[in-house]
Amino acid sequence: MAEQTLNIPQLLVFVIVSVLAIRWYLSKPSTAGTRTQAQLRSGRAVNPAHIDQVAAVFPQLDRRDIAWDLSRNGGNVTATTEKVLSTGRLDHPPASFQLPQVQPQRSAPASRTATPPTKPSQPDLITRYNLSSKLGITPEPVSVSAGKQKAWSQDREERQSNFARRREEMILAARRKMEEKEKAKATGASTS
Repeated sequence: MAEQTLNIPQLLVFVIVSVLAIRWYLSKPSTAGTRTQAQLRSGRAVNPAHIDQVAAVFPQLDRRDIAWDLSRNGGNVTATTEKVLSTGRLDHPPASFQLPQVQPQRSAPASRTATPPTKPSQPDLITRYNLSSKLGITPEPVSVSAGKQKAWSQDREERQSNFARRREEMILAARRKMEEKEKAKATGASTS
């Protein structure tokens, strides 16, 4: 009978396979239930916009629950939404879990001292459609038969000119009403 002995190549193969097996085992991602708070903080930060997005769809859910589920699934809003739709709820986070804080902008103190930004001014309709020349002109009365000549024209240019004319008339009529209201307020304020 021959004795079995371990030779060096067999020993090297055993050590290499053992090292690879241990390395593979230790590098496996941990399950969602065994993640520590440090792993969550260092691994994945939850975007507050994602929390707002889910909270807008499901206002009955707690923001901490939403943030916890998003941190567990890597910030996947779709997975969180699917979970709520299938189960009707989300898991409650551990007591040590904190909502991510929104970072304040560093430029905020500088904006307090500066003048507040104003909206870009849109030109009024009179300026936009170049109607200033027509402001002083009183509207001519339109006869009923002239107003109802044709409801719709087959000619494209004629339709466009009719729409432009009607738009101008509406803008000028609104301007006149506004001026009349301002005059009425001014006369009412001066008599009081």
